[in-house]
Amino acid sequence: MTGTGGTVRQGPVTALLDATGLFFKAARDAFPGAVAADWAEAAALDPGAVGPEGAWRLDFRCFAVADPDGAGWTLVDAGVGPAEGPGAPWCPVPGRLPDVLADAGIDRADVHTVVLTHLHEDHTGWAADAAGRPFFPRARYVVQRAETAALDRADPVWSWVVEPLREAGRLHEVEGEHRLRPGVTLLPTPGHTPGHQSVLVGRPGGRDVLVTGDLLVHAVQLANPAVAYAHERDPAAARASREELLARAVERGAVLATAHLTRPFVEPPDALRLPGDVRRLPS
Repeated sequence: MTGTGGTVRQGPVTALLDATGLFFKAARDAFPGAVAADWAEAAALDPGAVGPEGAWRLDFRCFAVADPDGAGWTLVDAGVGPAEGPGAPWCPVPGRLPDVLADAGIDRADVHTVVLTHLHEDHTGWAADAAGRPFFPRARYVVQRAETAALDRADPVWSWVVEPLREAGRLHEVEGEHRLRPGVTLLPTPGHTPGHQSVLVGRPGGRDVLVTGDLLVHAVQLANPAVAYAHERDPAAARASREELLARAVERGAVLATAHLTRPFVEPPDALRLPGDVRRLPS
């Protein structure tokens, strides 16, 4: 793992730190089902998330996956966005993604695909600009059809992202598991939102990387995957998806790439607490 400043690399995957801030509610209010042992393990796994007086400090991160031939990039998620974006009411805007991309040597015009794990404002902010133009001018934007179908038309992400990208012919809606290219596969992981998806970056000569999206938002869910997040649309489905993906990571020896932990790449704990009958995601 290498990197400096706002970027860290794990094989072909580059973590891009768009922003850092404190969540709008205390950590224990965001995860009311966690017990003392869960919090102690979470603090050991991600000490940077422990803010003052019980606050939750979190990063807002995107990931860029390099093409094997170096011809272009796939971006996973689009950060908190500019000051006038839909994340303004609670996200630490403006984000730094344009500068971080430049520091990483990634030209926006070389991004051919943007995967949106889900349509929350802290993952879609740099998808478009205030004029409705795609921020990545040559990219197709890939989202699960179930996600767009479930989004309220009054949600600001609809008018900032979905509507202009659809009108521009850049929104590509998929259903279920979908292979973007050899080695990069979208995995449906519903629960946080109805059409949430994660991304598997397979590496035949190295370690797989699983980009979790908001399937895993805090280390307390890594310590105990049964712990629900207060803002999950369907906690039972989210738990099942989380347990399945983490079982896959353990089975394959994969590294987790996380959007909100204060370390971009983390190992599943050796003693991961998973039910014995967890269904394995497809290989």
